Amino acid sequence: MTQEAAGEETFISHLVELRDRLVRAAIGVAIVCGGLMLWPGPARIYDFLAAPMLASLPPGAQMIATGVAAPFLVPMKVTLVLALILALPWVFYQAWAFIAPGLYAHEKRLVLPLVFSSSFLFIAGVAFCYFLVFGRVFHFIADFAPSSIAVMPDIENYLDFVMSMCLAFGATFEVPVVVVILVRMGIVSVEKLKSIRPYAIVGAFVIAAIVTPPDVVSQLALAIPMCLLFELGLLLAPVFVRISRAPEEPA
Repeated sequence: MTQEAAGEETFISHLVELRDRLVRAAIGVAIVCGGLMLWPGPARIYDFLAAPMLASLPPGAQMIATGVAAPFLVPMKVTLVLALILALPWVFYQAWAFIAPGLYAHEKRLVLPLVFSSSFLFIAGVAFCYFLVFGRVFHFIADFAPSSIAVMPDIENYLDFVMSMCLAFGATFEVPVVVVILVRMGIVSVEKLKSIRPYAIVGAFVIAAIVTPPDVVSQLALAIPMCLLFELGLLLAPVFVRISRAPEEPA
């Protein structure tokens, strides 16, 4: 077998492995989604998601659906997104398992900690957004609404807003993982990250101003955790580097 043929065979085997990992990840999400369909059901899941908005509306006010199929499609979308969030450990594990064969033995020790920490931090970001941010943001917005306006949010627009906010908080809560990976790969040192701390703080507030509504409450609620998580990453990075260091690698 020529070198070119061997390389082509290796490439095809990687594609097959990638396909298998994607299929396994999709099956995991589908199983969780099926379970959520049975209990508690899409309607109750959406009612739970809509609770912060309904709490900020005047007594008796409700949300509306302007699309014919929206009362069916929106709860189904919410259920699918929740299934994906709950199945994140399995999805991340499949991603790490795909790249694991290319890692050294000492580097593989990072796989499971990174899988669980990435999943936990993303879910923690979503939970933080739902339980601590949404209520304050919606009440803040409702307080500015003139009395002549009847506030009746459309459920599709509400879903888009909620999903974008949850994605923003979930992604930004991954800051410690990003810091650890950057330091372990040697792209940047802990000392360098400490030296650019002021720029990181400014960047956190800029990102918060871009991805959140134009109110101080939600911007501070995102920027402050980002700064704290950046500091957490600086504390954990040396530990992960020491654990995953090769025997012959200098300290």
